[in-house]
Amino acid sequence: MRTFKPIKQSRVSGEVTEQLKQSILLGHFKSGEKLPSERDLAEQFQVSRVAIREALRTLETSGFITTRQGVTGGAFVTELTFLQLSNAFLDLFLAEKISIPELYQVRLLVEPAVARLAAQRITPEYAERLKTCLRAEEQPSTELPEDLDKKTAVHFVLAEMCGNRFFEGLVRSVMSLTRKIIEAVHPDQPPFLHPPGMHRPVIKAVLASDAGAAETAMRKHALQFGKTLMEMELTFRIRHVSSR
Repeated sequence: MRTFKPIKQSRVSGEVTEQLKQSILLGHFKSGEKLPSERDLAEQFQVSRVAIREALRTLETSGFITTRQGVTGGAFVTELTFLQLSNAFLDLFLAEKISIPELYQVRLLVEPAVARLAAQRITPEYAERLKTCLRAEEQPSTELPEDLDKKTAVHFVLAEMCGNRFFEGLVRSVMSLTRKIIEAVHPDQPPFLHPPGMHRPVIKAVLASDAGAAETAMRKHALQFGKTLMEMELTFRIRHVSSR
């Protein structure tokens, strides 16, 4: 059983949070495993249950645990995914700490590099997934969520293919933020996101293992869509301010 260090009262909740977080990151508590009860944690840390409760609330907010009610409830460790990173970027955007022009610049730098790397790592399995994405996104969509799912799928596959998990995290984060903006603006006429076929040159180059062409095609796509995205941001900001 993991033992914890007693904590000085001046930084009680924060220290509890940090020690629990480190235990999760180091694998002392696995995904899906239940943490000790508030009473047990309070005894081990030698702090009040109020401090434990605050620490658990912080961990839940940051995505490290989830709490369940009832007899079999408690605090359970969640599997860390890129969702935490995506949510952090979204919070920064809503707090006006980052902007869509900055997001646009990141996409211009990262996504062409991701496409280049993906073209160098094409396999029959990935080729089939990309072809499936292309067939799906070129079919008409009747609802915005459906269109968003179709048009963003290829970005996720390429990010997975590139073999760099930091790049994958960035792509998933910027796509999540992009989706949030589009959902807030909610274009009500198809094509909701962008015209079908904009990914075809990218996919064609990746399937051909042509890294240079894949990079060029993705940069062109990012430039084209970036202009639309910045127009959407202005509408989003107006609506967000008026709803306060």
